Amino acid sequence: MSERDYYEILGVSTRASKEEIKNAYRRLAFQYHPDRNKSSGAEEKFKEISEAYAVLSDDEKRAQYDAYGRAGIGQKYAYEDIFRGVDFDDIFRDLGFGPFGDLFERFFGVGRATPGPTRGRDIVVDVNLTLEQAMSGMRSEISLHRLEPCDRCNGSGSKAGTKPRVCQKCRGTGQIRRERSMGFAHFVQITPCGDCGGTGKIIDPCPNCTGSGSIRNVRRISVDIPPGVDDGTNLRLPGQGDIGSRGGPPGDAYVHMRVAPHPIFRRADSDLYCQIPLTVSQAAIGTEVKVPTLDGVETLKIPVGTQTGSSFTLRGKGMPRLRGRGRGNLVVKVVVRTPTNLTDQQKRLLQDLGRTLDREPKPLGRDEWIE
Repeated sequence: MSERDYYEILGVSTRASKEEIKNAYRRLAFQYHPDRNKSSGAEEKFKEISEAYAVLSDDEKRAQYDAYGRAGIGQKYAYEDIFRGVDFDDIFRDLGFGPFGDLFERFFGVGRATPGPTRGRDIVVDVNLTLEQAMSGMRSEISLHRLEPCDRCNGSGSKAGTKPRVCQKCRGTGQIRRERSMGFAHFVQITPCGDCGGTGKIIDPCPNCTGSGSIRNVRRISVDIPPGVDDGTNLRLPGQGDIGSRGGPPGDAYVHMRVAPHPIFRRADSDLYCQIPLTVSQAAIGTEVKVPTLDGVETLKIPVGTQTGSSFTLRGKGMPRLRGRGRGNLVVKVVVRTPTNLTDQQKRLLQDLGRTLDREPKPLGRDEWIE
């Protein structure tokens, strides 16, 4: 247990609210988390602030500490009891780190009394799509590299023809208990048995899985990709991840969509955007142009006097909406191109036209600016 004052460790006053204590711990946990900070002393600092937060965030433990100090905590709680019931995972999830329980066993030297069921690991598989495939949806066959029960020992980890034996070191409890006293404080440390891994049993390991009870296989499965998926969309396949340990549930598989950029269209949610060039004469006197869509070619009427930057909407020609009905729109922006490499005759015609128009340019008002 830390020798320093818990309030001092977190940098808060003795009158700090639970929210102030939580915010102080969040800030320090992000700074000293062992997966982020590899500097010397960061691990010990992380242990210290976690212990302080575990005590001060719990009303009963905080009252005991305020009344009797560290001795009061040591007399009433074993070291692992200090952390019991504190929701570290909520904070760690917000900070982008893994579960606190993993660190608790890894860094604090104390574990669960008996290792319980553990959920299997999630896995992620990338699927590459074109925009056209994302619009229509498709069936894709993917490969899942996942842990599965060993087919020789049926997941028991024991060699065929053998039976598990009671571990003599922990006498089948799966845990080693150590006690020590320092002054008024009494410390109890409970760790999983190293000989049996906390199971309470010794096995003759299966040669196929070396006693783990699981092997990694590749499974091919078909996945229906719905119309309208976007780049970065994840489809969850419940229970298709790695198997759990000690009877825990399997993890999930996530199909991660990678939609390639399109050479013509830009996408924003369910809407598509494209740009169509016009000649000066087309923009001036109006015309009809052919506009490509993901469904084919559409005819767009360009009115007389169309300015560069003008936009026209083709409703229902965008992407299918993943949530909700219907499709988004296709927004067509026109760009008037100034002609180049004119012949002498073309130059004369434009000069004649220019004489009939207002030749003196005037600054545009701000409400007329083209963005």
